[in-house]
Amino acid sequence: MPTWTTFSLFLLAALGLLFIPGPAVLFVMTRSVDQGRRVGVISSLGVGAADLIQTTAAAFGLSALLLTSALAFSVVKYLGAAYLIYLGIRTLLRRDEPHLTERAEPKSLPRMFLQGMVVELLNPKTALFFLAFLPQFVDPARGTIALQFLLFGSLYTILGFCSLTLYGLVAGTTATLIKGSTRFQRIQRYVTGSIYIALGLTAAFASSEKK
Repeated sequence: MPTWTTFSLFLLAALGLLFIPGPAVLFVMTRSVDQGRRVGVISSLGVGAADLIQTTAAAFGLSALLLTSALAFSVVKYLGAAYLIYLGIRTLLRRDEPHLTERAEPKSLPRMFLQGMVVELLNPKTALFFLAFLPQFVDPARGTIALQFLLFGSLYTILGFCSLTLYGLVAGTTATLIKGSTRFQRIQRYVTGSIYIALGLTAAFASSEKK
């Protein structure tokens, strides 16, 4: 088991990274503003599930493929970018539904979870991040390397879910307070769709060296 000093350093580093808004934060906040706080929380769960999968891949060396294969990295990156752009275009083309009730929302929750997971899984920089960040706290002398990877990755995922949920709840609550007019919903739809497309374009053209 890692020492308490290592745990403390890991927690400080993880919290510092998590509370700097990134693509996942923007994605969850956009979901919360567009479809409510519950959808934001479910999207956060989807991102967390993907992070656990990425952690497992890093623990067993699968993520190393993205470091050694430029083709694998490009395929995953462009798939993720295309998916985000697709979400953006679909949002822009969506008809305004000002009288959408809360009872209709639960039917879409599994889909929101899946979308959050897919968006995070198709971000190869997340896998590279885990492969670069987690080893800084792994000590081969303190036990099985794979188990330490899983331990630190799980802790990071839990903290990440908490921070994403907080961002989502704040964004969703703010949107709820100012929602009401059809004009606002139309503006919100354009802003939301534009953010998805911007995230997709950023993912497509960003350097592979940056997270």
